[in-house]
Parts: sequence; C-alpha cells; structure tokens
Amino acid sequence: MNYFGHFKVDLAYLLLSCFACFITGFLILYYFYYVSVARHINALTEKIRKRFLNNEIPQKHNQLEEEDALATLGERVDFLIETREKEVLHFENLDSYRKEYLGNVSHELKTPVFNIQGYIDTLLNGGLEDSNINLDYLKRAEKSIDRLINIIDDLETITQLESGGLELDMDVFDIAALVKDLYASLELNAAKKNIKLELARKYDKPVLVNADKFRIRQVLVNLITNSIKYGKENGTTLVELNYLNDDVVVEISDNGDGIDEKHLPRIFERFYRIDKGRSREQGGTGLGLAIVKHILEAHEKSIKVESELGKGTKFTFSLSSGA
Repeated sequence: MNYFGHFKVDLAYLLLSCFACFITGFLILYYFYYVSVARHINALTEKIRKRFLNNEIPQKHNQLEEEDALATLGERVDFLIETREKEVLHFENLDSYRKEYLGNVSHELKTPVFNIQGYIDTLLNGGLEDSNINLDYLKRAEKSIDRLINIIDDLETITQLESGGLELDMDVFDIAALVKDLYASLELNAAKKNIKLELARKYDKPVLVNADKFRIRQVLVNLITNSIKYGKENGTTLVELNYLNDDVVVEISDNGDGIDEKHLPRIFERFYRIDKGRSREQGGTGLGLAIVKHILEAHEKSIKVESELGKGTKFTFSLSSGA
C-alpha cells in the first residue's frame, strides 16, 4: 500500500514535471518566434510599405492587442499585388490612349495642311489667273492656316498646364460681369441658331471669385461656345452662379440634344469627339474641353458634366470665392 502510494506521488511529480517542461518549451519557442521570426516579418512588412506603399493610409489598431505579423504581411502582399495589377492595366490603357492620341493629333494636323496644299496647287496650276476662284481659294487657305495655328496654340496651352509651366495670374474679379461681357460678344453666333443666352438672375451685385481671369474666360468661352455649336435651333443657354460655403458654383446648361451616357467619361480627353464628322464641320480643334479641365485643375478645382439625350447638358464647376 505504501509502495502504491509512493508510485502515485512519483507519477504525479513526473506528469507535473513534463507539463512544466512543455510550458517552458512552448514559452521559449514562442519567445524565439516572436523575437526572431516576427521581428523579421515585421521588418519585411515595413520594407514593403516604405518601398511600394508609401502613400498607404495607416490603419488603426488597438495598441493593447497583439498584431499578427503574418496576417499583416499577407495583407500587405495582397494589397501590393492588387496595386501592381491596377498599374499594369493603367499602363496598358495609357499605351492605347497614347496611340489613339498620336493618331488624332496626326489627323487634326493633316486635315488643314492637306487643304492648304490643295488650294495652293490649284492656284499654281492656273487658278491664280482665274478671278472666279483665286480670292476664294486664298481665303479658304487662310482659314485652314488659322485652324492649324489654333491647334498648335491649344496643344501648347495643354502642355504648359500639364507640366506646371503655366503660372496663374490670380486676382479677384466679378464673374457675373465676365459672363455678361461674353454673352454680348457671342450674341451674333447664338442668333444664327436663334439660341437665347440667359442668366438665372440679374446679378445686380458683383459675384466675386479669386482666379486667373484670362484662363477662366477661356473656360467660359469654350463651354458657352460648345453650348451654342451643339445646341438645337430655338434653344437656350443658361448660366447660373451660386455661393456654396467658400466657393462660387458655376453651372452652364442648355436644352439641346444632350450627350449619350457612354461618351460622358471621355469628353474631357484631347481630340475626343462624340460625332467626328459633325464636330469637324462645326470647326474647333477638339481640345477645348481638355483645356477647360486642365485650367480648373490648375486652380485645384474640378468640373463635372450631366447630360441626357433629348433633354440637354449641364457643366458644373466651382471657383474660390473672392468675397
């Protein structure tokens, strides 16, 4: 009986010792993992973040909770893979866009050049002596030269805006007065299609904005001119100005044919035309809306377009208030 009791004590002691050894070994292994492996994993995770994800927004976590190094590394790697896949797709789209853009530039430049060449050839081959066509062809050649110059000027403007080489001449001015001046200068163009140029209100008091007046004039001319060009007969172009917090919101709308939804994401691209044939007949360089977008981005503002077929189009942008 004593022997059996002694055996029970030894067995209990042995089990307790084994358990203690197991716990001690587990703690030692865990410590080795945490100090050595986890430290290296964390270092690798941080290296990935600094090298590839420098702009990543830091994620909140409870400082009292232990962070799973492997899970964090996995999340970073997954995020990195997703980011790289998006970049590859982006560059593929850029390459496609570059080819399309170069093709558009070539086409836009060739059209007036070929026209000029045709007019001059006709004049040199006897047309110069024909009073019925010589003056007419010279005027047509001059018109094509003007278009060529406009394309080059617009391309130069976009290049300057994109490269940051164009400095804005910021000033406080009355944008309501500017719109009224533009309406007066564009009234004859609108009258050809019997389009009314209207303001949402009289704007007897100045609506002050802080911006580059010359560049904002370009923005308004492009948007209002487009509204007249592509508006319907007996239609209306409406400009509305409103204060919103520290901004002035400008809305230019018409009740024309509108734009198909599939074209809306691309209308601010250089040379993008919804109806290529009709657009070239109407004149212009195909760069107007791209210039508008870049000018507003230079002001740290953006522009949006809303349109519905058969109901019209509205462009909306904002400028910093000068009040």
